[in-house]
Amino acid sequence: MEKRGFVYILTNKTNTVLYTGVTSDLKKRVYEHKEKLVEGFTAKYNVNKLVYFEIFNSIEDAITREKQIKAGSRAKKLELIEKMNPGFRDLWEGI
Repeated sequence: MEKRGFVYILTNKTNTVLYTGVTSDLKKRVYEHKEKLVEGFTAKYNVNKLVYFEIFNSIEDAITREKQIKAGSRAKKLELIEKMNPGFRDLWEGI
């Protein structure tokens, strides 16, 4: 059985920084970002608000989609977020 995959976009409190990631365990991964258990970009810029995600049947499909999103412009990422989550709510509680 293949692992499911998730592509997600996080932002900071003021919605000025965007981070796109991929994982097989969305809840665990977002928790790691929120608690700053992950060193690097997200910890440095306080990026811990989940504003967008997609679910895939395989981690490989999620990785492919992550690359597509990362290759897109900031405007394209904002468009994705606004379609799913126009208020930029933190979706953490609902996952």
